[in-house]
Formats: sequence, structure tokens, C-alpha cells
Amino acid sequence: MKYKIVYDKPGRLRIRAGSFAFEKEQEGAVVSFLLSEPSISSAKAHFENGSILVIYKGSRETVLEKIRSITKETLLTSAVTAVSAGSADSLKSELLTMVAKRICHKLLFPVFLSRILIVIRALKFIRLGLRSLAKGKLTVEVLDAASITASLLQGNYQTAGTIMFLLNLSSLLEDYTRAKTKEALTESLALKTEKVWLETEGTEVLVPIDEVNKGDIVKVQTGSLIPCDGEVVRGAATVNESSMTGEPLPQNKAEGSTVFAGTVIENGCISIRVRNISQDTKISHIIDLIDNSANLKAEIQSKAERLADGIVPFSFATFFATLLLTRNVTRAVSVLMVDYSCAVKLSTPIAVISAIREASVHNITVKGGKFLEAIADADTLVFDKTGTLTNAQPVLTKILSFNGKSEDEILRIAACIEEHFPHSMANAIVNASADKGLIHNEMHTKVEYIVAHGIATEINGKRTVIGSYHFVCEDENVVITEEQKKKISRECGSDSVIYLAIGSELEGVLCIEDPPREDAAETIAGLKKAGINNIVMLTGDSKKAAASISERLGITEYHAGVLPEQKHEFVRKLKESGKKVIMVGDGINDAPALAEADVSVAMSDASDIAKETADITLCEASLSELITLRKLSTKLIDRISTNYSYIVAINSSLILLGAAGLISPSLSALLHNSSTMLISAKSMTPLLKKKNKK
Repeated sequence: MKYKIVYDKPGRLRIRAGSFAFEKEQEGAVVSFLLSEPSISSAKAHFENGSILVIYKGSRETVLEKIRSITKETLLTSAVTAVSAGSADSLKSELLTMVAKRICHKLLFPVFLSRILIVIRALKFIRLGLRSLAKGKLTVEVLDAASITASLLQGNYQTAGTIMFLLNLSSLLEDYTRAKTKEALTESLALKTEKVWLETEGTEVLVPIDEVNKGDIVKVQTGSLIPCDGEVVRGAATVNESSMTGEPLPQNKAEGSTVFAGTVIENGCISIRVRNISQDTKISHIIDLIDNSANLKAEIQSKAERLADGIVPFSFATFFATLLLTRNVTRAVSVLMVDYSCAVKLSTPIAVISAIREASVHNITVKGGKFLEAIADADTLVFDKTGTLTNAQPVLTKILSFNGKSEDEILRIAACIEEHFPHSMANAIVNASADKGLIHNEMHTKVEYIVAHGIATEINGKRTVIGSYHFVCEDENVVITEEQKKKISRECGSDSVIYLAIGSELEGVLCIEDPPREDAAETIAGLKKAGINNIVMLTGDSKKAAASISERLGITEYHAGVLPEQKHEFVRKLKESGKKVIMVGDGINDAPALAEADVSVAMSDASDIAKETADITLCEASLSELITLRKLSTKLIDRISTNYSYIVAINSSLILLGAAGLISPSLSALLHNSSTMLISAKSMTPLLKKKNKK
């Protein structure tokens, strides 16, 4: 196996072998193969970018040699049928194993042997408690250790076993939901190409992607995904780079141009010299960043953990107070069996992680719990317009003729010229012509494209120009009468206008609109109903176009002609004024503003840079998921608050009953742990109705 070391510290090693090193179904086989080496204590594998994390003792070279010895044949012939660590089958298997062990210990093992096993398992928790005490901290781990120790000293071995079983079960559920969330995010970015055409000795050979090396030349044709970062050495093509830049228009690529893995050739054929193989591509770096990112806890989760640790001294104080007042060890131990911190510390992270998992069910990827909390707290939402509120797919809405030609003739001439230089506006004209079935045979001489302005050519000996007002009227000196200007303003409204002139006379104009998404108005109304009353739109378009879109969608405030750096500055000022800001965008130009916001959301078809910057990604091309996100986050905060109320009520009652001698330590522990487990189990239930499958 070829690989690159990305993290190397004594006892801990992470390598990246690339997206095609092994399949998803082989993750478990990779782990099992590595664990067959005695010096490796644990391993994790992720197929998306061929990432392998190894925890080991002993020789680093032995571990690397083991990794190098992994081959596809090794994985295929492995006798172990392994299951992905994050899969539901794995969870069921581990749960069944835990329950089976507990039942076996109770029913099949002799009492003395069962007690010895409980004491051995308790040593791990006691060690954690002592470690916290050694650092001068009185944490939940200390209380867990004290509860387990007190149960053992009282001879309540089954109570101690129950406490440890519940703690292990909660930890398992938390690990599972976190793994599934990360899997949903990374899998959405993974490349799917398995084989490529490799140019060698004047021929083309179809080879597996993992056999390609830096410096090799691969050939990619129309409709194919570019599998590597590299430089074009032959050919020409138009490449859709929206996955990387967010720009909807395909880019022309010729010899010397740079191309990126994950982008798609719309038309043409190019030969690419490989610069970065699969484990070094930009997409792999994005996946690796996700894979290595720390757990981003919600502030409410961090508060819960601080609260849990802060309550521990009071739990011990209650224990000693009961012992002092009652002189009854049994009553005091009954009090010690109950603590608020256990339920607080377990139920809150489970609620947060379950909400993140539920978000993925609704096709929303959330990178951390803190972002759900930020969505719940937000009072202002800032939208980018193009590609976010709109689909970035302009359409022709109206044609005006000024010199006797029919509208179809104006459209036919315009399409004949525009088809030579495809961009979003040109595509709208060409598509409209095709929809009408207009035939536009070549009627002009060689065309000249003036970047960002328009096109000039010659028809029947007359200079013909098509493009913006600035190009046609100011640069080409085509005169437009006041009457024509009024008609254009009246008929085209907020649409973008393309001017067509032949022989210095205005023949007609074409009105083009970039319409809002179908669900945009409904989504904005829903967000207002959900408590986000300040909704702002930022756009580089004209003020007239921005005003029209804002009025149609019910947007509170808009700003037109805004540059990317101005978007960032605008969001910063909103935050300085005390607003809690959500920023929604899709392109590379939105990345600075996304990074500045309290919480940022990228659209499903956003650039990878926007997705990398954003805290949350909508995995469907629907703005309505924003309403779902808001509802989910607010219900999460409500659930955590409700959990607190239940925890205080139940545990206060148990402490009073224990201090009064009305329940035994064993019953106290059973009721406490049962209530903790019930609250934690409730925290895992869906917050929203299940999404209907289409």
C-alpha cells in the first residue's frame, strides 16, 4: 500500500493512502488485519480518503511495515468479516455483546467469580477518579469512582455492576452517533472514480486509479470526473468547477491550465499531467480536515459538563451531612448513590449528538453541536443572492423589437452570435431559441468577444454588436432614444438587459432574469415565523434587481453592488451591533463572510471552499431545510432544559428518600441509574417528525 504520513507522534500514527486504497466494505478488514499485529492496540480506517489511524506500543517501523504489507488480495482473502465501526450492525453487535456478558455473569458464573470480575472492571473507573484527584480536581469521574467503591464496600456488587454497565452503554451510544455524523459528511465529498485512461508509450490503457503516480499523463473526456489535480498538456475543454469555486459557468481549459480533482468536463477532451495523486488532492485535504477535527461542543453542552463537575462537591457534602446528622452509614450511602451530575453529563451530550445525527437524516450536515446552539440563538439571517436565493440559471423573459424585425428574428440573430461564447446570459438566449425551435444558420463573419462587455461581428456587411448598455451604447456609440429607454425600463423592470444593434441602430433588447428558487419565499416566511425576523440579502447585482427580489421574497433588508470583502465587513458590523448572525452562501466569494458569521450554512451545490468554511451544509437543493434546521435546534435547547427539570426533580426526591431511610442504597442506585438511563434514552428520540421518503 502506498501512503503518506500525516501525523506521527510516539504511540500514535496516522497515514493517508488516498480515496481508492480500499472500499468502504473493507474498512473493517483493514482494521482486523492491523490488529493482528500484537504491537498495535487499536486502529481506525476510513475509505473516503484512505485514512488509517493506529495506536501502538513498541516499534514504529513494525507498524509501518504492517501497513505497507496491506494489499487488495490480503483484504479479499481475510478470514474476518468486519463491519464498519460506525454502522448500525456494529452498534447492535456491541450492544448484544454487552447485554450477553452481563446476563452470563449473572446466570452462569459462580457468585465469587462474578464479584471478582466486577471488581476488576471497577478498577478502571477508580483509576480515573484517582487520576482526577491527583490533579486536584473533584470531577464526575471522582463521584463515579466513589459510588462504585461505596457499593463494593457495602457488598452491593450488583449495584456497582449496574452503574458501570450504564456508563459504558452511554459511551457506546455517543461514539456511534458521532461516527455516523462524520461518515455522512465525508462520504458526500469522496471521489467515486475507480479507473482512468493512462497515456503510455503512445497508447491509452485503462488502469485502476491507485496505480497512477505523480507525473503520469491521464486522458479525460466529455462527461467524466477529473480524478486528480494537475496541468493540461494537450487538448481543450470546458470544465464545470462549481464544486471547487461555486461559479456556475464552465471554465475554458487549454494547454497550461490547472485542473482539480472532483471537477467535471462538460465538453472536450484533455490530457492531464498528474500533480497531486488521490491522497494529496484538495478534496482529500478537506476530508482529512474533517476527519481530524476536534469535537465542537455546544456551549450548553460545555456548561452541562462544568455544572456536572461543579455539583460533585455538593453531592459529597450531602453525603457527609447525612452521615453527621443521622449517624447512619446506610442512609448516607443511599444519598451517595444519587447525584445530579451523572444524568446531566450523560443526557446533554447524547441529546446534542442525537440532534446532529437527526439533522443528517433530514439531509443537513452539522460539524459540531455548538453550531446547532448558534442556530437556535440567532436573530439575523444573511443570504447571498446568486446561487443561494436563486439557482444561478438565468432565463429569457421578454424580447423587445425596435426596428421592424419580429421577436423571433431578434432571438434568432442573438442566439446565432451568442452560441460561440457560452456564459450564463448567452445560455439563456440559446436555450430560449432552442425551446422555440428556431434555426439559426451562420449568417455572420468572424466574431470578436470583448470580455465582460459583449460580442461584435458583421452581418450583411453591417457591424453587429450584442451585450451590455455600456458596450453597445457607450463604446459602440449606438443611439437609444428617450422613448426606447422608457419602454425598456417599463417592460424589462428589474431584469438584466442585453442590447442588440445592427449598423449602429438598436434592433432590440432581450430581458433576462435569474429567478429565485421556488421555495425561497415560503422559506423566508417560515423563518420569520420561527423567530428570525431580520433577514438580509447581499448581492453584487443592481439595486433595481435586488429591490425586486427582496419585494417578491419578503426580505427585510437588502444591499446591492456588494463585493466579497464588503460582505465580510457587513457581517462583522452586524455582530458588533449585538446581532447573532447566520450567513448562507454558496461560492468562493462568500467564504470570508461565512467564516465571520456566528454560524454559517453552505448550499448543497456550493463550492468545496464554501463547504469547508461553513459550519453546516444543506445536502439538498432546498432552502426549506433552513426551517428544519431552526426547528431542530430550538427543540434541542428545549429538550435539554426539560431534562434539567426532570433530573432535579427525580434526584432531589431520591436524596430525600435515602436520607429519611425510606429506600436502601441498592434501591437508591437502581432508581437513580434507571432514571438517568430513561432520560438519556428519551434524549435519543427524534425531535422532529420523520422525513417522508420520496
